[in-house]
Parts: sequence; structure tokens; C-alpha cells
Amino acid sequence: MKLRHTAITVAIACALGHSAWADEAAAKKWIDSEFQPSTLSKEKQLEEMKWFIDAAKKLQAKGVKEISTVSETLTTHEYESKTLAKAFEEITGIKVKHDIIQEGDVVEKLQTSMQSGKSIYDGWISDSDLIGTHYRYGKILSLSDYMDGTGKEWTNPGIDLKDFIGTSFTTAPDKKLYQLPDQQFANLYWFRADLFARQDLKDKFKAKYGYDLGVPLNWSAYEDIAAFFSEDVKTIDGKPIYGHMDYGKKDPSLGWRFTDAWLSMAGTADIGIPNGLPVDEWGIRVGADKCTPVGASVSRGGATNSPAAVYALTKYIDWMKKYAPKEATGMTFGEAGPVPAQGQIAQQIFWYTAFTADMVKPGLPVVNADGTPKWRMAPGPNGPYWKQGMQNGYQDVGSWTFFKDHDPDKVAAAWLYAQFVTSKTVSLKKSITGLTFIRDSDIRADYFTQNANKYGGLIEFYRSPARVAWTPTGTNVPDYPKLAQLWWKNVAVAVTGEKTPQAAMDNLAEEMDQVMGRLERAGMAHCAPKLNPKGDPNKYLSDKGAPWKKLANEKPKGETIAYDTLLNAWKAGKVR
Repeated sequence: MKLRHTAITVAIACALGHSAWADEAAAKKWIDSEFQPSTLSKEKQLEEMKWFIDAAKKLQAKGVKEISTVSETLTTHEYESKTLAKAFEEITGIKVKHDIIQEGDVVEKLQTSMQSGKSIYDGWISDSDLIGTHYRYGKILSLSDYMDGTGKEWTNPGIDLKDFIGTSFTTAPDKKLYQLPDQQFANLYWFRADLFARQDLKDKFKAKYGYDLGVPLNWSAYEDIAAFFSEDVKTIDGKPIYGHMDYGKKDPSLGWRFTDAWLSMAGTADIGIPNGLPVDEWGIRVGADKCTPVGASVSRGGATNSPAAVYALTKYIDWMKKYAPKEATGMTFGEAGPVPAQGQIAQQIFWYTAFTADMVKPGLPVVNADGTPKWRMAPGPNGPYWKQGMQNGYQDVGSWTFFKDHDPDKVAAAWLYAQFVTSKTVSLKKSITGLTFIRDSDIRADYFTQNANKYGGLIEFYRSPARVAWTPTGTNVPDYPKLAQLWWKNVAVAVTGEKTPQAAMDNLAEEMDQVMGRLERAGMAHCAPKLNPKGDPNKYLSDKGAPWKKLANEKPKGETIAYDTLLNAWKAGKVR
């Protein structure tokens, strides 16, 4: 009798379509299974899902049955596409076609949509690196305005924007939020803690360099450690060991190596978080309004071809050729990424934490028998031009982005989906799956307290005040797609030796100025470039601000810190 009653109930529910009973049943099913653990109780999760159910019904009544979204290839986004999109459809009745494509293709399609004025997708997960572009062209929806206006009824009361750790990166000069963070990961220093702990290696290093083998605080120490492993240690367990890893193939991914804040790690920019002002980590200067780009070359007050920038490129080439495996110069980003997991790299100055999940797999040479990593991560060392209060490194922030003039009902539905995949109901499980944190509440969840030892310092880093100094490309960059593509071609000719680092950066700075000059003539909705006239570079080179004068000594004494000391500082709420 009970079975017959259930069958009749289900039949009625199917006949009525997505009734409240059916939707809540689906929500309960997902809450009991996939959406655990969560920072919310199951009761609070269901309450949040009921809001999504009710909002979706209003959109379905307007005829919205399906939406399309896109993101780059990343573990987090694959989880959204394969699992969370299905959950959203079962709970709300709105189908999501969530495409996963290469990052370059996302940018290209976004560019096409901006030029045509017609959005290919209803919602985009686009890097916050484009925040300056989005603000200036005026094609992207201001989420601040939307949530206060027509999008108010489609905005989850439990969204808790203050819990998101990356909203400062998606806020434009007008102080409005334009993008909602969906995933984040920093580039940090990576090292083999098991090798650094060996007494014989510690003794040899100290005897040669006069200080302790440890986490390098400056580029001098990083260089010493690189030389030590590559030239002195040479082999570990019968296999070659290298003190450095990088990539240098002439490929668009080579540009990421530099636009992802390599120059700022050397100290090219001005002091300022999230990005240097008036000169940022690309070397672009803005005017007194903190918004109008006035030049990239030193002759216009920029720093792209300044002594600090040339030093950064020089060290990149020297280290790769001297201390990395010889194959590194012919590798792309994707090819070089898995190499440290193979066990023959002692340290890497520039390592994306998005690789964490792939570096803790059982059986890898860099993983202990108990599943804990032999490696650790730490803040990257600083170059000699770097000063306290500067950006310390890069953090990728893939963020939900919507076109202003797109079908408002489709935007509303895509906004629901964006809030769903970033909601407290699902975000902790998503964080465990992809390790790309967006909410402070997830980082501080009991699950990560109990499992912190599995992640090599990632949890401690994200719980520390140090994390704020790892930031994406900032608002000084007026057109990310147009300017970003200039980097890899110019860096490549320095890698091959066709040009000196100085000549390569001179050409890059000149090309950036040319592009910004065209943008100035074409006009933009907000803060179009207005180039300074060319002048004597010495007029701008200074020891007070960027572009910084050339230092007499670009290799001060190496400094290191014991990893446990660093970890304890983080736990105590200090940077280091």
C-alpha cells in the first residue's frame, strides 16, 4: 500500500511538472549526498535551496527553461559543469549548458561578444584580470547596480558578499562590483621540504653560503639554493636534481608567466595593494585620477622597460638556462606544470596552487606513504627592488561576468546559477574538490583544520594575512586581451637571444604605448588612456617611486626563514 501511495504521489508530481514537493525532494537528495560537508546545517541548506526554487519558478513562468555559460578548463569548473549544473537543473528546473573551453578561447569569445554587442553566452566565468577592460568599455553589467536594482529579486539573501575573499579584485575604480569570484588560486613558492630538512644538505649549504638552507626570503637566496642543488648536490637517489623549474617556449602561455605578476615579484611597481599606484605590475602608470593610463615606457613615466623590469626578465632567462632541466626552454605552461611531481625539482619560485590536487596523488615520488606531501608551499621570495607594502605575487580569480544589454531574463537565470555554484550550500564541497577558495568561511571550516597536513601549507597561507598581497591584474590595464598578447612575443626573443632583455622590454613598452594610443583615439566609456608626451627617462627614474632607479647591487646577501617559523607566524596572524 505504501509503495502504491508513493507511486501515485510521484505520478501526480510529474503531471504537475516541477512542484514544490518535487523540487524540495531533489534539494534534500543533493543536500544529503553531494553537498556535504557544508558550513551550513542541512536545515539552513534546504532553506537556501528553497529560495532558489522559488526564484527559478518565477523565471520559468517567463519562459526561461535553459541557459548557457562558459568557463576555462579547470578542476573546479569541470565539477560545476558535470555535477553542479545537473544539481541546479534537478532542484530548480532550469537546464544549464556549461561549456568548458581553453582560457584563450574564453577571452577570444568574450572579445567577439564585446565587439559585436551580442553576448554568445548568458553568463561567463572570466578572469578578473579583465576588470579594467570591463569597466572602461561599459559593456559589462555592474553587479552592484544590478543587486540594488532590477536584479534585487534575483539576488540570494544569503549571498554574504563580505564572506568572499576576492571582491576587492573585481571592484572597478568607481567602487562598484563588476564580477563575482567563482574560484581563486595564488602562485606561490614550492619546495621539497624533505630535502631541505636533510642534515647533510643543510650542513653543506651553510658551509658554502654562510646562512641556513630554508625558505628563501629574497631572490639572492633563491638563486643560491638553485645553484646548490643543480651544481653541488646534482643527484638524489641516483637521479638528477634541479634547483629550478620554468618554461620558455614561444607560446601564448609564456605571456602568463609575466603578466601574472613576475615583474612585481622583482619590485617593478609602486607600493599598493591590490596593485601598485600610480605604476602597476605591468609597468603601466595612471594619472592623478588613479584611472587614466598615461604610459608604459619609462619615457612616459611607466616602468615596463625600467631597470627592475629588465632585471626580472634577465633573472628569468638566467635561472631557466642554468638551473632548470634543459627541456624547460622548449616547454609551455601546460607541459611544465606536472614536472615537479616527478620528483627531480628541488624548488620552484612560481608555482600555481591550482596544481595542488595533482601533487598529492598516492604513489607520486613527491608524496609520502601516508598520503602527506614531501613538499611545501610558501610566499614567493622578493626581488631586490621590492619594498614592504607592494604586491607579492599573482592570484587568479575566475569570476562571474554578465553583459549589460543581454536578455534580462536569461541574465537573471544565469545570475541564479552563478550564486548557486558559489553558495554556502555547495562552496565547501567545491573547495575540497578543486582547492580554489572563494569564501573565508570555507577556508576556516573544521574540515580544512582537520586535513591541513594534506595540502602542504595551502590552508595556513589562505588563513593568514599574507594572502591579500597576492592579487590579479589590476585596473590600470585598459584592454587586457589587446595588451596581454604583446608579452609572449617580446619575452620569447629574449629567451632565444635574438634580443637583449633591455631591447625586448624597450620594444614591449613601445608596443604597449602604441596600443594605448589607439585606444585613446578610439575612445572608451570610462578612463580611456591619455598618453604622456615622451620625455627624458631620467626625469622619471627615482628612488622614491616607480620607475625605480637601477640599484648598484642587485644581489644583496641571501636571506632564508625556517618553514616552521613561517607557519607559526601565519597561525599567529602575522605575514611572516
